[in-house]
Amino acid sequence: MASWLFGVLIPTIHLLGILSAVQALMSSRTSQGAIAWIISLVTVPYLAVPAYWVFGRPRFYGYVSARGERDSVLRRVLARYRNLVEPYLAGAKEADVLAVEKLAMMPLTSGNRAELLVDGEATFESLFAGIDRAEQYVLVQFFIVRDDALGHELKQRLKNAVARDVRVYFLYDEIGCHKLPERYLRDLRGAGVAVSAFHSSRGVRHRFQLNFRNHRKILVVDGREGWVGGFNVGVEYLGQNPKHGHWRDTHLRLAGPSVLGLQEAFWEDWHWATGEVASLTWTPQVTCEESQNVVIVPSGPADPQETASLLVQHAIHSAHERLWVTSPYFVPDHSVQDALRLAAMRGVDVRIMMPERPDHLLVFLSAFSFLPDMLRAGVRVYRYQPGFLHQKVILIDDVAASVGTVNLDNRSFRLNFEITAVVPDRRFAAEVHEMLVHDFTACREVTLEEIQSRALWRKLLSRAAYLLSPVQ
Repeated sequence: MASWLFGVLIPTIHLLGILSAVQALMSSRTSQGAIAWIISLVTVPYLAVPAYWVFGRPRFYGYVSARGERDSVLRRVLARYRNLVEPYLAGAKEADVLAVEKLAMMPLTSGNRAELLVDGEATFESLFAGIDRAEQYVLVQFFIVRDDALGHELKQRLKNAVARDVRVYFLYDEIGCHKLPERYLRDLRGAGVAVSAFHSSRGVRHRFQLNFRNHRKILVVDGREGWVGGFNVGVEYLGQNPKHGHWRDTHLRLAGPSVLGLQEAFWEDWHWATGEVASLTWTPQVTCEESQNVVIVPSGPADPQETASLLVQHAIHSAHERLWVTSPYFVPDHSVQDALRLAAMRGVDVRIMMPERPDHLLVFLSAFSFLPDMLRAGVRVYRYQPGFLHQKVILIDDVAASVGTVNLDNRSFRLNFEITAVVPDRRFAAEVHEMLVHDFTACREVTLEEIQSRALWRKLLSRAAYLLSPVQ
């Protein structure tokens, strides 16, 4: 036994450590990350090798490979869809919007209506009414679905849709929904709903990709109307959990050609999860109520670029007068921190709104380690008081705003599949401005003195938590 241990097992582990270190060298997104992984993989491979294969892989290689394999199938459909949407292209000439289109790899379209949905009652009333209007199909994707009163209401609405001969596709993240009992899913399947987990660790080669999550929240009805934003499905999102109290969140209802962008993101995820090519409607349907420009920006660890991080940096650099950001999890990387500080230094009104109450303790503690530098640069930081703040909204001057699922942290920037609706429209920006002004009245402003006066042990704890920010 001893000879086998020292002659075979230990050398094999060290070899795996060296091979993993080579991969980390070639694929890590930052030099700091590469150095940290290489040192640990070479010196303590017994612990570092399994940690690297769960937490260290920088890209979702299975999804990347699948994109290549399915090009011949999906791209032909998308080519037809893009031809159909051509009459509704907004034809953006501004460099700012052109850059967003290139990041999104989706077009900016006109003929849309973007409707803000503030908090849970308005959001789920709109979502459920949309499901009840469905005639052909409903696409449902959430990171978290609870087996509670709201989850049961969603399930019943979907079952009712199937009873009307509407096709229903239900996609969920198996990590986010780890508490969702099998009987919930079995009940949906029994009613005729097509149900699938996202399967981030699908197949032997990708078995350890547990650190990747599908954080998207999408609902699409008939390719005609769609919803995207911060809400998952559970009674806490209605403010009914005493731990969180009032739940402040924002969702968006879209009508018009931009809905096909939400549909395309779901369609690709469904194909990855099931191998199926869902038969959907790709003819744009233009709303008569408004004519707002919208571009949908999917992002995730299978992208050739760090789409979410670049989108946020682009928004910061585009601001001339005002940049207001809300995020429940605010641990941005150094590039975003630097961009925020520079924006404040050039006179932009930079405000960050985050929760007062912690939801994830490590994320909450991490922020204290870099907030002093941001406050010194002129960035204003606010803590939301009445309950838990979960909305992910950015306001740029009085010309554009975005609503989506992206938090300002490493997980959203590099590990999660996310989606954002960017609306370069003054009327919509005015609505978002009015909404955030109201939110700021429910906040307290954080001061530099407040953070600097914290006890030494709290400062040390914050620095230690910040070291773990890449995997939080």
